[in-house]
Amino acid sequence: MRALILTLFACVPLAGQYRLYTCMITSRGYVVGAALPPSGIFQKPANGAWEHIGYAHPFIMALDYDPRDPATLYVAAGNGLIRATDRGRTWKILTSYDVTELRDVAVDRNAPGTIYFSHTAGIRVTHDGGATWHPADHGLRRKYTEALRVDRKSAGHLVAGTEDGLFSSNDGGNSWTRAGAAGFQVLRLEQSPHDPCLWLATTQGGGVFISRDCGRSFENLGRTGVDRNLYDIAFDSGRPERIALSGWSVGVLVSNDGGKTWQSRNAGLPRPDVWSVAFDPGNPGRLYCSVHEEALFVSDDAGATWRRDGLEGSIVHRMTFVPEAAR
Repeated sequence: MRALILTLFACVPLAGQYRLYTCMITSRGYVVGAALPPSGIFQKPANGAWEHIGYAHPFIMALDYDPRDPATLYVAAGNGLIRATDRGRTWKILTSYDVTELRDVAVDRNAPGTIYFSHTAGIRVTHDGGATWHPADHGLRRKYTEALRVDRKSAGHLVAGTEDGLFSSNDGGNSWTRAGAAGFQVLRLEQSPHDPCLWLATTQGGGVFISRDCGRSFENLGRTGVDRNLYDIAFDSGRPERIALSGWSVGVLVSNDGGKTWQSRNAGLPRPDVWSVAFDPGNPGRLYCSVHEEALFVSDDAGATWRRDGLEGSIVHRMTFVPEAAR
């Protein structure tokens, strides 16, 4: 009986365990017209090995999930918004032929069935789990939107990173107000897991922008990353003041004081061209980064030292940790 109980317990996902998903393409050495190397979505359970799931897809940019059903993913792809059930193994496109080149996706944690995505032609929203879609970019003069987030504490509060800076909406995208970084292409946007009023945005050439008023206004954080492309942001869930950035010819930068100062964390990486970074919420201080067409690397000391972790020859556009069990 005791053995049976232990076996059953081992099959139940534990609170605090996470599965890492990567949106990627294996591009090193690829020749147009040849068979596509393993690309699309890879997953890695806690203490597990990498596994390629779903289809071999050349253009997967981002994914999100609903905490009430973490086995269902929503994927921003080149051919539409995809719902991937069974932890990514069964795919269904939820949009029509006229929707292409998606850049980001965000599930509203406080409004069941509400999902937003951004693409090169603006922002759209569904309130019925993807059955119908509606424009959510009224008032945005420049529609191209690279980054999109929904406030995890407030339904309908959105922040968008466009090719002309940052914009905020309090009504689900029916209207927008400029929030900062005018004239800069925004590349990534993240909300702190510790303080819902703290947001960071990275740009193409303009550096880092910070909001301390819940995403309603942003100001420049200094010279860090100016004249470079900063592609990603990661907050350490175990340490509020620790943040990581990644970029081209920048590599990985880590701050231990909330963004006041930054230190290079590139020792042991083969090149300073890094597409994405992510802290493991189940292991404080564990940091992943994707080095251009090299591999995914992992550090257990917030970037002081690195080791290879697979996905050779890849470009990882986005890394997302998803809980094993509903929260």
